[in-house]
Parts: sequence; structure tokens; C-alpha cells
Amino acid sequence: MGEKKRIIVLGAGYGGVLTAKKLGKRFKKDENVEIVLIDKKPYHTMLTELHEVAAGRVSEDSIRIDLKKIFAKRKVNVVLDEILEIDFKKKILKSVDNTYEYDFLVIGTGCQPACFGIPGVEEYTHKLWSYEDAVSLKEQILSMFRNAAKERDKKKREQLLTFVVVGGGFTGIEMIGELGEWKDRLCKDFSIDTSEVKLYVVDALPKILPIFPDKLIKKAENRLTKLGIKIITNAAITKVTKDRVILSEDRVLEAKTIIWAAGVEGSEIVGKMELEQKGRKRIVTNSMLQTLDYENVYVVGDNIFFIPEGEERPVPQMVENAEHSADLVAHNIYTDICGGEKKTYKPKFHGAMVCIGGRYGVAHLGSPGKFFAISGFFAMFIKHFINIVYFFQVAGFNKCWSYMLHEFFHVKDRRSFVGGHFSKASPNFWLVILRIFVGYKWLEEGLNKLPKILKEPGKIFLIPPPNVDGATSASIKAAAEGAVQATTAASAVAGKAAESASQWGAALPVPDFIEKIVKWSMDVFFYSGDGGYTPLAQIFQILMVMGEIIVGALLIVGLFTALASIISVAMGIMIWLQVWHLPKCYGILVQESL
Repeated sequence: MGEKKRIIVLGAGYGGVLTAKKLGKRFKKDENVEIVLIDKKPYHTMLTELHEVAAGRVSEDSIRIDLKKIFAKRKVNVVLDEILEIDFKKKILKSVDNTYEYDFLVIGTGCQPACFGIPGVEEYTHKLWSYEDAVSLKEQILSMFRNAAKERDKKKREQLLTFVVVGGGFTGIEMIGELGEWKDRLCKDFSIDTSEVKLYVVDALPKILPIFPDKLIKKAENRLTKLGIKIITNAAITKVTKDRVILSEDRVLEAKTIIWAAGVEGSEIVGKMELEQKGRKRIVTNSMLQTLDYENVYVVGDNIFFIPEGEERPVPQMVENAEHSADLVAHNIYTDICGGEKKTYKPKFHGAMVCIGGRYGVAHLGSPGKFFAISGFFAMFIKHFINIVYFFQVAGFNKCWSYMLHEFFHVKDRRSFVGGHFSKASPNFWLVILRIFVGYKWLEEGLNKLPKILKEPGKIFLIPPPNVDGATSASIKAAAEGAVQATTAASAVAGKAAESASQWGAALPVPDFIEKIVKWSMDVFFYSGDGGYTPLAQIFQILMVMGEIIVGALLIVGLFTALASIISVAMGIMIWLQVWHLPKCYGILVQESL
């Protein structure tokens, strides 16, 4: 390969995508370095949100991001292929049809469900570890309700309407929580009594969510019980058949839908690698996240088996570990090629959170030695905030906006931590009428002001006059009279509000602290020391009038309506603040002039 170095990142999970992006940024201008990301799927999946798709809370595309979009205009080549074999000595990866050479390899192939050798698990359970799993499980649940609506045999109907989730960890609790919320809508749609639906979560351990403190576990249990979910602990699974789960002590749960969320292990290709492994196919690394056998092979995310100094357990298989390890691996590979000092892995994890449906969550957050428990609204807020931050660093603003649409604005049945307050419930027909009306008022107001701008650009009439002491001179009084006219012409919305104030009450006043901020900003940017206006005031006035015309036209014809609506709200707030930003002495003069 000559002087050119090739870095291959294998796997487009959390760790793989973040590592590739960080490497692309570090080697952005280095023509001697080639970065290749290989995955068998053309998209990155938000694995932590699979339960939302499986239980019908969000659409299928909300948890999927096209890899080509993630790495557009970046120094990363995306290759779609399934690697079947790796020769570490020859430094090559092999698929059915291709061979890929590398100088540095990053392994981030993630995990797969662990079946623990229990009979029937592989054949008869539904997994939840991929985008395809989520879509398939959603269809399975819908199919059970469709069939149950037509079934007259009591026993068969009961089996169809019984759902068992095996595993009391994060994935299992989130999945059963979503089902607990979704069942009400499903029962309504298929004319089934909610009392017929049976939901179980089963775990071999004595309690669910074992890494959480007992206080949070109790809150989670209370929420699950409220959703009509039965919790069974200390119950090991001994066998699974087509329509039943057999527990220890010969207990049996009959169900047509059994969801397996009882643990994970390294991906299939990791199990084939001739590398030292521990803890369900996790690759043992040194403190710099290199494999013990090959210094040019690094590991990120869930595939890492590394016990940090002072700790007793290996790093957890969670998203935060993927984020931290990606940054370290990118740095160490950069130093391998360009020189410098490598870093050792000393992660500081800040806790975990679990959502139980779309409206409630529990979280254990903080830093080592200073963790605190959060539940309900604030736990869900933090969860969504973290997701938005992740989406922003991976796919930019567009994906963040898409995420908010799915989670807040298009959500059905109030299945959001903000309820249905932000969801679009009005028919589109009425929204069109409202949009055209608001657009017409902006356009009308802008066109009315335009002649004044063209005739005398330097005359300021949209901004209240500066506060001048000694309000006795005729010139100041005249300025006040002019300002009254200016205020009237500031906006159709403001004018109408003032006009109807006597009938409907006074307009909403500006809070004192906001008024002080507005006064300070206007003194700095718009008012000159001699009692006049700055050039910036003239620019602002021209832009405001042009903005009213442009926004009005866009709303009327329906172009860029989201952006136009945001600007419309912003201009309305500015007008509200300007109308109320009247100095005391100016107010006295206004009364005198009237």
C-alpha cells in the first residue's frame, strides 16, 4: 500500500460511527490516510430506542439514520459488505466477494442476544436487537390483536392476548413498559376489553433493574403495576415452546408472543476471532484499548473487556462507553500515524436511565460518589436531551428536528412526557386557513410600511424613542406624538391587541427582568448618545419591514412554512417587547400629547 495508511472501522454501531467521525475530523487534510467504514447495513440504528418502534410509539424511520448522510462530505468511505473472516497476521478482512487490506483496524461490531443454551429460545422467541427485530415485533403484536378480535375459543384468545418479556434489565423493562401504554389503543382499535390482555416481565434475579438503587426499583415496579404489568422474579427460564414459557419449579406461562431480552453477547464474527475474550465474547484490551495480540487492532463500545484501574468490573456495555472509547481510539490511532503521546482509558460514567413508556422514566445520574435518583418528568427530559445531543453530533440539526417531530409533535395518545400539549391535533384544513390569515396580516402590514421606508429610509418609526430627561420642550413633545403614531403602525397584531384591550383586558405585560434586558440592549444597539438613533436602528427597521413582507408571502403560498412560522413568532415577540418598552417620561409625554 506504499506510504498511504488505511484505517478500517468495522461496524456502524454507536462506537463505530463516532470513531469514524472523529478519525475523519483528525485526518481531514491528510491525503496519506484513508478511512473506511464497513457495515452490512446502509444505516445506523438507535438501538436504545427500538422498543418505541416495536410498540408503535414512533414511526420506523425515526430510529434509523442513513450512513451516506452521516458521512456526506467527510473523509470516510462507507462500504456495504458483510465481513466473514479476519486474518490479523496478513492484515486483511474477507467477505464473500471482496478482500480489504488495513494498517489499523477498529472493531465495533457490537452484540447480539444471548440465548444461554436454553431450549427453544432461538426458535420461538422474538428478539429486540436490530431495526428489523423492532419492525417484526410490531407486526407480531398487531397480528395477535387482529387474530384475537376474531377468535371465539377462550383458551386460544387468551394465548393471543398474553405477552411475556423475558429479562428485567433495561431492554426488557422498556419494552414491557411501552406495551403497557400501547395496549389501551390496541384494545380500542380492535374492540377488545383491556382486562383480557395479560402482560408479564420475567427475570431469574430477585429484582428488576438490579444496578439501580432500591428506591428507584420500587418506583419502576409501581409504574409497571399501574400499567397492568405483572412482575415475576426469581424465575429462571428452563424451556420455551411455540406457545409457552416454562419457568423453574414447573411454572408455565402460555403465550403466543415471547420477547427475549435476557442479555447479550459479542457478535457472531467476534466469536470467530482468534483474540483473547472474556465475559460473553468481549475482546480483552489493554489500557489504550488495543487487543493484547495486535497493537494495530483497537476495540470500541460493547466489544471491549477492560477493567479500569481501581475498578472491580469491566466497563459497562452502554452508549456512554461507546462515546468515551471512540474518542480515545481516534486519538491513539492519530498518534500512531502522526506521533504524540497515547492516552489510557479512564472513563467516568454518569449513570443510566430507563423509560417505562413514553411518559415516565427513572434515572440514576451523577459522577462517582455523587449519584442521585430522578424519576418521572425530569428523567424523561434528560433522556430526550441526551438523545438530541447525540443526534446533533452524529447527523446534525435535521435529525434533531426529525426526532422532536416524532417524540413530541406527532405523538399519538399523549404518549410523551409532555402529554399531548405539543402534538398536532388540529385538522390540516383549519391550519391552512390560520396560516393564510397570519400571512395576510404580515404582508399587509409590511406593504403599508414599505412606502415610508422608500420615501425616507433614515426616519425611524418602528423603534420607540430614547428616554430623554427634561420632558418639557416642544421638540420632545413632538417626538412623543410621532412615537404614538409609530407604535400604532408597529404591527397589525400589536395594533389589534391594543384596540381590543378595553374589551378583553390589558395586553400581557413584559416581566420586569425582561424589560430591563430589552432596555439595555436598545440603549447599546439602537440609541446614540445625543438622543438619536444609531445606523443599526435603520438597518433593523428595513430588515423588519422586509421580513414582514417575505414571511407573509411564504405563509400565504405555503413555502418553508416551518421556518416562516418560527420567524413569525420571533417578530411577534420583538413587537410585543417594543410596544411595552416605553420609558416613564415618554409615557407622561404621550398622555400630555393626547
